[in-house]
Amino acid sequence: QVQLVESGGGLVQAGGTLRLSCAASGNIVSINAMAWYRQAPGKQRELVARITTGGGIYYLDSVKGRFTISRDYAKNTVYLQMGSLEPEDTAVYYCYTHLRTYSSSSYLEYWGQGTQVTVSS
Repeated sequence: QVQLVESGGGLVQAGGTLRLSCAASGNIVSINAMAWYRQAPGKQRELVARITTGGGIYYLDSVKGRFTISRDYAKNTVYLQMGSLEPEDTAVYYCYTHLRTYSSSSYLEYWGQGTQVTVSS
């Protein structure tokens, strides 16, 4: 069974910084991608940043230059360094991974429980 443990959310003033972490554990064979999504009240979940094993990185336009995604391959952990935070960044942030375990021949998607990020003006 795969577990994703998120940490680092909280309340911060506009212009501040936060760092989110997400560690994947379980009988993992290979991770194809890790990412962060967010969902604000009344809005659809959106992809914020994604990093693939091949080195590809994607950012949502509104966070480019402010957020940085990185990954520790040895620890199966993904980070999201968030800076110059804006009230519009307020949302529940979800960790996502696309990986294969020893008990599966296919890559499957897994989600974390979510961590609240609140940016006050």
